[in-house]
Amino acid sequence: MRSSLIHLAAAAALAVALPASVAAQTKAVPKTPWGHPDLQGLWNAATMTPLERSQQFKDRLTMTEEEAKQLEGAQQDRTARLDRPSDGNRQAPPVGGDGSQGASANVGGYNYFWIDPGDTYNRVDGQLRTSLIVDPADGRVPATLPEAQKRNTARLRAIPTSDAAENAETRAPGAYDNIEQRPLGERCIIAFSSSSGPPMLPTYFYNNMKQVVQTKDYVMILTEMVHDVRIISLNRTKHSPDTLRNWFGDSIARWEGDTLVVETTNFNDKTRFRGSSENLKVTERFNRVDDKTLLYRFTIEDPSTWAQPWTGEYTWAGSKPGDQLYEYACHEGNYAMVGIMKGARILEDEEAATKAQFDSPR
Repeated sequence: MRSSLIHLAAAAALAVALPASVAAQTKAVPKTPWGHPDLQGLWNAATMTPLERSQQFKDRLTMTEEEAKQLEGAQQDRTARLDRPSDGNRQAPPVGGDGSQGASANVGGYNYFWIDPGDTYNRVDGQLRTSLIVDPADGRVPATLPEAQKRNTARLRAIPTSDAAENAETRAPGAYDNIEQRPLGERCIIAFSSSSGPPMLPTYFYNNMKQVVQTKDYVMILTEMVHDVRIISLNRTKHSPDTLRNWFGDSIARWEGDTLVVETTNFNDKTRFRGSSENLKVTERFNRVDDKTLLYRFTIEDPSTWAQPWTGEYTWAGSKPGDQLYEYACHEGNYAMVGIMKGARILEDEEAATKAQFDSPR
């Protein structure tokens, strides 16, 4: 009896010592029938928090509520302005665009109605974050090694890396010579901005949803952008042979307590995340914080590209009533790619004709 009372008193003391939020989260996290945290569901990864910290915040990992309110208000004002109906009598932009920021020097792109970059800053542990990157402490990607800079310059073929945005410009010579030199997202091979990952970053543009399906042996992550699917194995301890390389690499996972740890290697040489090499390794950690929040953390290692590993994290929000993951009908069969390549040939013919006219004897 006395022993039971002692244990009861100890348990009560521990409950008092633990923060109320921790206790609430522990109770709120759903579990699978086999005992692991249930990561399944539809998650929204939209956020205004950038990957790298701006100079405005320098070495500050967090911002104040007032700072976030001002920045989020500015974004709301911008959205309201861009959401206004277009003027049907507006003049066409000049040939080649007006040089301002926008699709192809502001020639034109999506109506802002379709854009959903996120309208709030991300919170982790209740703190408003100034950057996804938490290590190094300055919130910036470490400097690229000289040998990596040389390597990337030597193999530059006008092909943006997997983290390039959808509207990434490709002006280098040969950028329109063949389809395989067009950006990966434009070709609908993998999502741009590395939103399918790994690492799985925000698009800061649209199509922010991710659906997780989980079994004892596998975890599937479906990304709304370009409807990419990652199949992560929980029943292997070793990666595939080094000669087998994939668009999303080779992912194997394990549970460390309540954290799903996913290690990915064996990327092919066509993704080159931020100019990385064949030695890239990405380690991801998934934590179900509560019934409405999933914490995603990633660490990038590539000693052939960066002098040190770097780590980032951000939360994914549980879906709200009415949210759904939409089909991404990329290029409606990629017919637009034919137009892109044909347009380039027409421009080349016009340039050749102009040159011949000026080069001919008079």
